[in-house]
Amino acid sequence: MRFPHPLTLLVGCVLIAGALSYLLPAGRFERRDDPSTGRSVVVAGTYHRVAPAPVSPFDAIVAIPRGMADAGAVIFYVFLVGGAFAVVERTGASTRLVQGLVARLEGNETLVIPITCLAFGLGGGLIQMQEELIAFVPMLLLLTRRLGFTPVVACSVSLGAAAVAAAFSPVNPFQVVIAQKVAELPPQSGLWFRLAFLAPAMAVWIWGTMRYAKKTAGGAGVAGNGQGASAVPATSAAPASPASHTRDTAILLTVLATFVLFVLGARQWGWDFEHFGALFLLMGVAAGLLGRLGIGGTADAFVEGFRSLAYAALLIGFARGIYLVLEQGQVVDSIVQGIFTPIAELPVVLSALGMMVLQALVHVPVPSTSGQAVLTMPVLVPLSDLLGLGRQVTVLAYQYGAGLCELLTPTNGALMAMLAATGVRFRGVFRFAVPLPVPIWGLAVIGLVTRIVTGLR
Repeated sequence: MRFPHPLTLLVGCVLIAGALSYLLPAGRFERRDDPSTGRSVVVAGTYHRVAPAPVSPFDAIVAIPRGMADAGAVIFYVFLVGGAFAVVERTGASTRLVQGLVARLEGNETLVIPITCLAFGLGGGLIQMQEELIAFVPMLLLLTRRLGFTPVVACSVSLGAAAVAAAFSPVNPFQVVIAQKVAELPPQSGLWFRLAFLAPAMAVWIWGTMRYAKKTAGGAGVAGNGQGASAVPATSAAPASPASHTRDTAILLTVLATFVLFVLGARQWGWDFEHFGALFLLMGVAAGLLGRLGIGGTADAFVEGFRSLAYAALLIGFARGIYLVLEQGQVVDSIVQGIFTPIAELPVVLSALGMMVLQALVHVPVPSTSGQAVLTMPVLVPLSDLLGLGRQVTVLAYQYGAGLCELLTPTNGALMAMLAATGVRFRGVFRFAVPLPVPIWGLAVIGLVTRIVTGLR
């Protein structure tokens, strides 16, 4: 079976969402502003039917440009990232850096996998990096291409490692911290318990990625490995002279400083995608001037970068349109109410496992992890109290279910954009990612059951 083209897949999901607005009853939960999370959260037990609001096929298609407008900050961030790194590539600094790394790793090429997985896993665990990872695509593709690995490896060591780390993280502010606040649990409670399962989960992901890389090494251009044409063109660079070495050092230090400011902005200063986009714009301009491209050459490189990531950026808007259709049809709350109600009749352990599976299902129509937390946790916390299920277990079920689903759901705009930027087809990552999460899902199940058996709350 062949997977459809990503655009076909997303448009089909938009139309299916429109059809669900005719098939499912419209309903809403009442909501209140929660100062502890800074978000609007649902009020448990307030679900009620509302007047049907079916979305016509044409209105469903209109949701696609609406999704692009709604995700405008992320889309323009991706454009600016692509432009900035195209400037860095035009200077030749990144290519010469990769050539030096490859020369030092000769005979030990797979060592780059655990190093990069841990680095991106740190970003995923601390700030749930997703769309932000597109910034690293040019460097990752250069590195994996030089080492003889397929672009699937570039996706795995970045988005894959970040998603696994975020799913098991004890400090992820957009997932576990918000869920714990809604569940009225102390922030970062259960830290050591989560760390105990984060370590083996990352080890499994690194092992699986290394195994896949060795198996497919040298086949980066072979059809059937699940990759298409990369959105980032290959580049070559002349050997470094003493003068170019100095310029390369200055450019790479500029890039490093940019990412230091990026992390500080995300963690300390409350920056959003508008700030990140401006940061990379400045980085690109500085790199162009340091690399002696001139103003005209820097502008040309920016345009080349915009062009290379246009498709990836637009996919984010297409994916966002799916949620907008479900929201317009007022069936998102009905889906949540309908799928969680049956688990109230199950034994405690099965209820917890059912929550995790159902959270994964909910993540398809609700691709935002923070949005899913404020939507589902107020419904599940009272239910878990009635069942005698610890609230920490309910948070874990949400965290594991939604977090691990990030790797496979086509409504995840960051995933689809990453695949487009690296030139990997959805069937390629599906073929790689379906078997690998099985032991990781097993760890999640063990974690839930252990939490219940030990009575830790």
